[in-house]
Amino acid sequence: MLIRSLLVLGGAACMWLSNPASAADAQKLLTDSGCMACHAKDKKLVGPAFQEIAKKYKGNSAASAQLVKKVSDGGSGVWGPIPMPPHKGKVAEPDLKVMVDNILAQ
Repeated sequence: MLIRSLLVLGGAACMWLSNPASAADAQKLLTDSGCMACHAKDKKLVGPAFQEIAKKYKGNSAASAQLVKKVSDGGSGVWGPIPMPPHKGKVAEPDLKVMVDNILAQ
């Protein structure tokens, strides 16, 4: 009985780990982490629109990793003179990946 219970629980955990985050999860992360203060889906605010970011990096297989690092470290010069502050230590890297992958999918 114990082995069967462990197998069922293990299978449930594997399903949870393999399910990608939903768009709603990503949107909540983007809102809760403050991204929406400077970015919007379809228009430039302080930073570029998410759709413009997706367009710029379309077809770049390294884009997700590059952008996770960029958001984590911060920086300027890519989209204009206003720097993006670093988010390292403020947003967990797995959450950054969910957010970046959602932006790139737009």
